[in-house]
Amino acid sequence: VRHDREMDATDIVLRDLADEHLALAALIAELSESQWRTKTPADGWDIADSVSHLYFFDIRSALAMTDATGFAADTQEMMKSFASGGDPSIAFGRAVSGTELLSEWTKYSAALVAAGRSADRTQRVPWYGPSMSVASFLTARLMETWAHSVDISDALKMPPTTSLRLKHIAHIGVLARANSYRAHQREVPEANIFVSLQAPDGSLWEWGNVDAPESVRGSALDFSLLVTQRRHVQDTRLVAQGELATEWLGIAQAFAGPAGAGRQPLS
Repeated sequence: VRHDREMDATDIVLRDLADEHLALAALIAELSESQWRTKTPADGWDIADSVSHLYFFDIRSALAMTDATGFAADTQEMMKSFASGGDPSIAFGRAVSGTELLSEWTKYSAALVAAGRSADRTQRVPWYGPSMSVASFLTARLMETWAHSVDISDALKMPPTTSLRLKHIAHIGVLARANSYRAHQREVPEANIFVSLQAPDGSLWEWGNVDAPESVRGSALDFSLLVTQRRHVQDTRLVAQGELATEWLGIAQAFAGPAGAGRQPLS
């Protein structure tokens, strides 16, 4: 972390990504081998699959920031694996013990943070969808890490990790409103929606115009769970005021790409 000036957006998300890694590490550090194979709410995946998926894409994230040509070549090879019906992102976790998986993920998640620290802050980072700024790219990794940690905590019947780092995820969720419509092949409405979320420390995080006729209010945790599709809107206490706000919460996703299947209501 730089000390010669105030932390910029990339410094902040690097710090918070490293902390999110630590929170996940604490969650899985003492798991028995049988616990590693506990099924999660993600269809067909157990805890080891979730960590293996992060391990696989943390490696490729570091590559994307440091070697765009190498990343492009790796992507071609990876697509061949997916095309043949396999999922290379979970293969490693199914071939090794939980202890080894934890050790390797810990190593490569740290390498991702190190790559972010040394990255050219002005570059656009290539990925499987649109390229991103370094700060946005690392924020997406934080979101991915947290989302899979929720699957793991759900499998262990523990509450989700909750911290001020949720602001990164909520921010992506708000900014991705238009993309949520596009992912469902729907026209993007122009209406402004005011979003007011209660942070874990009791403060309010707000986006948009407070005088907007439509709004979404609730906890940052509920909103983050919704936009990462870890909870159905019926299982949150989010309150939508207005037809478009209600519609958005039904399709919200913070991630790029096609619409996910989402989660079914728990009750």
